[in-house]
Amino acid sequence: MARKQHMHEVCAIILAAGEGTRMRSRLTKVLHPLLGRPMISYPVELCLGLGVKRILVVVGPQANAVKDVLAGRSVEFVHQAGPRGTAHAVLQTETALAGFGGTVLVLAGDTPLLQAETVGGLLEAHHAARAVATILTARVDNPTGYGRILRDRRGRLMRIVEEVEATAKERAVSEINAGCYCFAGPALFPALKQVKASRVKGEFFLPKVVETLLRRRRVQTFRATDPVEVLGINARAELAAASGVLRQRVTQRLMNAGVTLLDPAATYIDGTVEVGPDTIIYPGVILQGATTIGKGCVIYGHCRIQDARLADNVTILDGSVIRESEVAEGCVVGPYAHLRPQSRLRPKAKVGNFCEVKKAVIGAGSKVPHLAYIGDATLGERVNIGAGTITCNYDGFAKHETIIEDEVFVGSNTNLVAPVTVGRGAIVAAGSTITEAVPPDAVAFGRASQVNKEGRAGATRKKRQAMAPPESDED
Repeated sequence: MARKQHMHEVCAIILAAGEGTRMRSRLTKVLHPLLGRPMISYPVELCLGLGVKRILVVVGPQANAVKDVLAGRSVEFVHQAGPRGTAHAVLQTETALAGFGGTVLVLAGDTPLLQAETVGGLLEAHHAARAVATILTARVDNPTGYGRILRDRRGRLMRIVEEVEATAKERAVSEINAGCYCFAGPALFPALKQVKASRVKGEFFLPKVVETLLRRRRVQTFRATDPVEVLGINARAELAAASGVLRQRVTQRLMNAGVTLLDPAATYIDGTVEVGPDTIIYPGVILQGATTIGKGCVIYGHCRIQDARLADNVTILDGSVIRESEVAEGCVVGPYAHLRPQSRLRPKAKVGNFCEVKKAVIGAGSKVPHLAYIGDATLGERVNIGAGTITCNYDGFAKHETIIEDEVFVGSNTNLVAPVTVGRGAIVAAGSTITEAVPPDAVAFGRASQVNKEGRAGATRKKRQAMAPPESDED
């Protein structure tokens, strides 16, 4: 029994050293984002979810960047010097896995669509057959770019041929190598050392190890039910295709949990986003990062919400942007409002048309209905901010805070020059520039005296006409 448990221990090797030249990018392939997460995070999370004992990531160019995006996860890193092929990449882990007698699971860093059920099934089949190696395969309509699975007349695996080395007949085979393998640990590294370089590319291909193992040991295959899962990403078009599949999975999960998506295909939601039941999401909405949406919310079209928390029964009207902010229960935002980072709306607050809020608290029941900027400010409860009002928070050197206490009414087109405090229940007259504290329950006027010069309008018009350039006949 102890031996059986030992044999079922699993270590994973994730190959992430490829440069991905077909991506035409300065960014190494596995760092390209998919639904808000770098590509490499998908196989890592898959292995963690399966309870894999150790995860070794083989890195090459931009190794430090790969390490940075996986910081905090329980993974180890092994460096591959130079693009010498997948067999050479796996061989670099020999020292790290010295003495390991369990199963070695090998995954490609560019196959983000693999699911736990498929890889778990591969592991179970491998253990049940006591095989020395088990290869994940799939039948696809277009096998271009993949190694082909070659079988004998009885359907037994003979070998795997890379496309660059395949004959025309072999390229017509529709069963492909998915790039995911299980190996018996003690047999893997001796076999890897017998792999010879490709005559075509000069690299050491991992599928070649199968030929070595087939001479003496039992090697079997496990076919993926859904061939979409084995999609490898080598170009931008494949990146877009994988993104579409992942988006569909996310939207299906949310709809199954009670979220209404009026047009799932036109809704863009990262896999890290959580949405409560009875929330309605209109087309064109983008939900990104560590965003959580409560129950019974309505998010209208073409809004983008990133790393934000929305409580229950929140309404976000068309075209609004919310980033790194908190919106409490019953709030209304928009249309065309912008909540910049560190904005916090208390229950039943409103931020309306063409308003911008930055690093500010909008108190419960307070309203910033239209055409206003509130930055570095704290608003109490039941405050009303008139149209065209701004907090002048920056003096050219530093940011300063504006404090507006409960039940203040600020008239339209007001400038609040920070640092400044407006006391509870005060009224600020429209068109004022406030530079000093306003006491509670006071009425503040900060206007220049109006001057009327009668009869001057006609003279001014004549002067403007005389200064105007002559009209041109050209269109």
